[in-house]
Amino acid sequence: MKRELTLYNEVKQIGLLPDFIKEVSDELGLDEMLIFNLNLVLEEAVTNVIMYAYPKGERHSMTLKAWTEGEDVLAFELKDQGKPFDPIKEAPEVDTTLSAEERRIGGLGIFLIQQMMDEVSYRYENDSNILTMKKNIKA
Repeated sequence: MKRELTLYNEVKQIGLLPDFIKEVSDELGLDEMLIFNLNLVLEEAVTNVIMYAYPKGERHSMTLKAWTEGEDVLAFELKDQGKPFDPIKEAPEVDTTLSAEERRIGGLGIFLIQQMMDEVSYRYENDSNILTMKKNIKA
C-alpha cells in the first residue's frame, strides 16, 4: 500500500487529512481508535508545518506519504521545504505533571506524536524537513 497527498500551508488544508487516512485505513482494515489517533498525529504534524515552517503570507506545498512495511508497520512521511526544524531535538520539553494552566505553550503536539507512534524520526535532506512516523498496526 502506498498513498501520497500534496497539501499547502493553509489551515483549510487540514480538512483533507481525514479522507486520506480513511483511504489508508479502509485498505488496511484499521480499527476506529487507531484511525482516531492517526488523525490526531497527522493533524498535529501538518499544523506545525502550516503555522511555523514558512514566512506568513507565502504559499508553499508539503507532501504526506503513507506506506506499509510488511504487514505490521504503517509509515508516514511529512516533507516540507520550510525552515529547518528538528521537532525531536528542538521542541520544548513538556511537563505533563503540570495543569494545563501552568504548562508553557508549545511542544504538546510533538509530545503526542511521540507517545502515539512507535517510531518518530527527523532528518534534513536536500533542503527539506522530513518527519517519519511509524506505527505497528498488528500489535
